[in-house]
Amino acid sequence: MRARILVVAALLATTVAIARSQGVRPLAVYWIDVEGGAATLIVTPSGESLLVDAGNPGGRDPGRIVKTATEAGVKRIDHLVVTHLHGDHFGGVAELSSLLPIGTLYENGIENAPEQERSQKTIPDYKAAKVEKRVVVQPGDFIRLGQTAGAAPIRVRVLAARQKLASTERGRANAAICREATPKPVDTSDNANSIVMLFEQGPFRMFLGGDTTWNVEEKLVCPEDRVGPVDVYQSVHHGLDLSNNPVLVHTLQPHVVVFNNGARKGFEKGAVATVKATPSVQAIYQVHRALYEGAQNTDDARIANRDQECKGEGIAMTVSPDGRAYTISIASTGHRHTYQTR
Repeated sequence: MRARILVVAALLATTVAIARSQGVRPLAVYWIDVEGGAATLIVTPSGESLLVDAGNPGGRDPGRIVKTATEAGVKRIDHLVVTHLHGDHFGGVAELSSLLPIGTLYENGIENAPEQERSQKTIPDYKAAKVEKRVVVQPGDFIRLGQTAGAAPIRVRVLAARQKLASTERGRANAAICREATPKPVDTSDNANSIVMLFEQGPFRMFLGGDTTWNVEEKLVCPEDRVGPVDVYQSVHHGLDLSNNPVLVHTLQPHVVVFNNGARKGFEKGAVATVKATPSVQAIYQVHRALYEGAQNTDDARIANRDQECKGEGIAMTVSPDGRAYTISIASTGHRHTYQTR
């Protein structure tokens, strides 16, 4: 077995070295610290950028996004997905658009949100944000990203939007896990309408669920699994217990889970227990140490920010051009670890 592992590692290293020698850079993903909001920046091998959510208004979060983008060599946001109309996801859009050019904004459409979200004071600024194009996504849509010679194909598919699901591509019966499904009260907020996406590069697969809540999560995998196993799972809803339904997490079987939580938001006990009870999980990462009493935080090296007052450190990931391995690193702790895709 050890010999086989060494052979696989050698082949992987050779593949990555060849790709780099041909000028192919790895896909990069950045979980930006927006203090319990959401802002995940993806930069493709060709340098094309996809930002999923834009944190809060008020200067801090747009500034952190611009800093991360600049350090990654990004001069414009080619694609921006706003998963739903809550301030910690769309609030930074207007300010960000004055700092960086934004190409296409993908959304659910303001008119499709519940009245309580449509009446927010920050909606006019969001409407006026300078973007080149706005698209109301539909379940099953693809966000078209350019492909790069020498790198595995990239695909971004919308699995759900406005509580509607994409048609099944590779569905399979999921009766064993779904027997344990237990519903929660209907969520009438815009969280339930969140845009849910699957990001793939070759064999690498990452689940991005916005703030989708419990009952919609169940529909994604019960009675039929519409997603399949993934390598990386961004905690839904920052790791709140309103989301992270065990039937979803156990079906996805992630190897790595990244909590985009705040010091006192997310990483709640139920969601953490679900992740820790999932046998496939090899590592848990947190943007912030959870400071509530009894929090079962992961290893210090895998936590980007460990104090309430912090510098806004993030978590970074690179995916090898062939999609067969990915490396997660945290600059603030010096942590770096490589994982193999399925």
